[in-house]
Amino acid sequence: MDANFEDQSKLPELKLDAKQSQGFLSFFKTLPHDPRPIRLFDRRDYYTAHGENATFIAKTYYRTTTALRQLGSGSDGLSSVSVSKNMFETIARDLLLERTDHTLEIYEGSGSSWRLVKSGTPGNLGSFEDVLFANNEMQDTPVVVALLPNFRENGCTVGLGYVDLTKRVLGLAEFLDDSHFTNVESALVALGCKECLLPLESGKTSEIRTLHDALNRCGVMLTERKKTEFKMRDLVQDLSRLVKGSIEPVRDLVSGFEFAAGALGALLSYAELLGDESNYGNYSIQRYNLDSYMRLDSAAMRALNVLESKTDANKNFSLFGLMNRTCTAGMGKRLLHMWLKQPLLDVNEINSRLDLVQAFVEDPALRQDLRQHLKRISDIERLMHNLEKKRAGLQHIVKLYQSSIRLPYIKSALERYVGEFSSLIKERYWDPLELWTDDGHLNKFIALVEAAVDLDQLENGEYMISSSYDPALSSLKDEQESLEHQIHNLHKETAKDLDLALDKALKLDKGTQFGHVFRITKKEEPKIRKKLTTQFIVLETRKDGVKFTNTKLKKLGDQYQRIVEEYKNCQKELVNRVVQTTATFSEVFWSVAGLLSELDVLLSFADLASSCPTAYTRPIITPSDEGDIILEGSRHPCVEAQDWVNFIPNDCKLVRGKSWFQIITGPNMGGKSTFIRQVGVNILMAQVGSFVPCDKASISIRDCIFARVGAGDCQLRGVSTFMQEMLETASILKGATDKSLIIIDELGRGTSTYDGFGLAWAICEHLVEVIKAPTLFATHFHELTALAHENSVHEADMKQIVGVANYHVSAHIDSSSHKLTMLYKVEPGACDQSFGIQVAEFANFPESVVSLAREKAAELEDFSATAVIPSDASEEVGSKRKREYDSDDMSRGAARAHEFLKEFSNLPLETMDLKEALQKVSKMKDDLQKDSVNSHWLQQFF
Repeated sequence: MDANFEDQSKLPELKLDAKQSQGFLSFFKTLPHDPRPIRLFDRRDYYTAHGENATFIAKTYYRTTTALRQLGSGSDGLSSVSVSKNMFETIARDLLLERTDHTLEIYEGSGSSWRLVKSGTPGNLGSFEDVLFANNEMQDTPVVVALLPNFRENGCTVGLGYVDLTKRVLGLAEFLDDSHFTNVESALVALGCKECLLPLESGKTSEIRTLHDALNRCGVMLTERKKTEFKMRDLVQDLSRLVKGSIEPVRDLVSGFEFAAGALGALLSYAELLGDESNYGNYSIQRYNLDSYMRLDSAAMRALNVLESKTDANKNFSLFGLMNRTCTAGMGKRLLHMWLKQPLLDVNEINSRLDLVQAFVEDPALRQDLRQHLKRISDIERLMHNLEKKRAGLQHIVKLYQSSIRLPYIKSALERYVGEFSSLIKERYWDPLELWTDDGHLNKFIALVEAAVDLDQLENGEYMISSSYDPALSSLKDEQESLEHQIHNLHKETAKDLDLALDKALKLDKGTQFGHVFRITKKEEPKIRKKLTTQFIVLETRKDGVKFTNTKLKKLGDQYQRIVEEYKNCQKELVNRVVQTTATFSEVFWSVAGLLSELDVLLSFADLASSCPTAYTRPIITPSDEGDIILEGSRHPCVEAQDWVNFIPNDCKLVRGKSWFQIITGPNMGGKSTFIRQVGVNILMAQVGSFVPCDKASISIRDCIFARVGAGDCQLRGVSTFMQEMLETASILKGATDKSLIIIDELGRGTSTYDGFGLAWAICEHLVEVIKAPTLFATHFHELTALAHENSVHEADMKQIVGVANYHVSAHIDSSSHKLTMLYKVEPGACDQSFGIQVAEFANFPESVVSLAREKAAELEDFSATAVIPSDASEEVGSKRKREYDSDDMSRGAARAHEFLKEFSNLPLETMDLKEALQKVSKMKDDLQKDSVNSHWLQQFF
């Protein structure tokens, strides 16, 4: 929030006399204490807030408590703050679009009599839409979700209902969930939920706290409602009034759910859908299937920077910011927002999007032509929403008309395309546009507007019905013009009679107070004073002159005023009629909006793919049980878009049975995190239907991306960094399948080295042997690289091999200065050092600290003491010191040593006598010594 939105001196003054203050204070005391609503009181020219709300506004928006004033005195005094109309818009936008901890309420009245007239929440913007989107595009459609959890011994069945109040869609889902609510979290992310209803006391405290944490992670406002509101009774009857079409399919759909119907019942009551008749017959209802889209939880959304954040330094920091090159006013943005939260799983659907993107990439003229036309398209969805809510006027109709007349241009541009995908473009866009723009649909609407609206007046910013549209309006217009003519003639006659120059000396004014009047300057008044007093009625004498009239002018003026009022009423009636007729085209407009926003997003993908300095490529998509994940020359789209970056591409080859599980080691700041994230981002982009920043890409579809990348503390909720890390990892272990993609960065660093390494090893083994998902595991536990050989040792016992491979990010070390240069290349093989001391040098640590660190590191070094600094300064190395053995040799040796230790720890020493135990250990040692022939690293211990 920018500091000091408004100069303190410009704060509206709180003007209340003692009686008004007393009355208001007595009313304010009757309001229930609730920290959630921010209550603003409308004082006509400004608003006021009081008590805790006033302090919150002063600190959050004015950034100072000097804005506070005291209402009343002594113990009855109440902190108050005044809010201008502009500031009110800022507060409303922040509370309802950015934050999720408050609701907004507006009261109107005076003295001790006030009533609630408007209320809004982040999920239900309600009557604040006009304020919020008067000058801003609506970037996301808020969704309200209701959850009805039913806890059982073996898990929890969740009934979910949701409503999208903008698109007028209701949905139901029911699913089993684990103790971390991973399914709930991915559903909330995919739906773009802003607010969630839960029944009060709906389960054990610990379980509910976990559910609250899931809501918190997704940035969702929690609203608790009475359990009795989550009911199915009369639901089908209520839905029959809201949902268009026959009631039978609705009854069949609802009867298939045990708990979701109760959740939907609570939503209907909370959003008061039945209280607004404009909703009747305008809603659609659908079953929401969790498996329709790739599942993403809040940790993955953050790790991959999918959506914008307030902390982004520029728009290219997020995938949404980078990919949003949409042209339509708001519609394309919202669809892109939704697509990024709902990547596809169907190969044909993904390829269909990619075909269209390829068509637009290969034909720049078509792309530019279509984008130019789309820039002229208004936000049809918002216009239709206002129309259906009966909040539309002639201005909205004209915007729909201006968008409709662009459609033939879009149609003819598409028709000119004769490339490889012409049949797809014809079927997907041209044919529907041809149908919707015929004489039975939008041409009919265009004809209506051209006949009804005075389009010539639009240049003057006036939206009026054309007088020729209606006979009654036409005759009123004629009468009005006749009266104007008579008044003009009277003006001429009077000027002649008074011997004054027309318009220069004798002016004809028209005002709200007196209607039509004559006006002369005070200088002219003495010349005609005699006639003024005998033949005219003087109305007003002021500095700017004398206003006067006579019976003729008064009579004509009154008649003119009456005709104007009649004309206005007739206009109003006709506007209502035109608005009602336009509403009958609602289905066509909603369909056109969906088609144009889809076209807009795909053109945006094509524009991004073509305009980047290094072009994007079309990925080859294979089903989840076939093919590998091969990204050649892959880049991170957001990082390479930063001005200061010269990005170094890397290959990633996740091959089943060979390198399906990759352990990535290497220096701090060497690019490990960027590399593993860019793989996730590339896969997400491909499944959304976009080209990817690679030279060549082949992707086996993933049903879910799990990311455990850098945990931030959540101490306010009593969760440490390490605990947060463990919670995120637990949800991976419970939710991942062999069709998922797992990205893990720096696991087990928040506890002791041995505990952390133990956890990391166990988690890796579980992922390799049980889950078998393609995994990128970046770590500083270099001992983990032994897993690659551990895996092959058990090859015979394992039913299916999941290949483990070691990779490292390379660095170059200068032999004389020990200076480190990051090369940012990912190469095969393990690395056994992290170069932490060199990175500390980069950060300008004091030399004495760096020297001491080197000494201590040397003391604690538990590898071979024969290490020497490389003599060849030009050699690129993946480790700090060159040893007598290579990293693969060390990994093999470590794996065999690990086996020896495991065998030793399994000896039943408590049941063995000393002699037997010594013989057994001696034999194990001999076996180990024999095996050390193949490992220089092992030989150092004998």
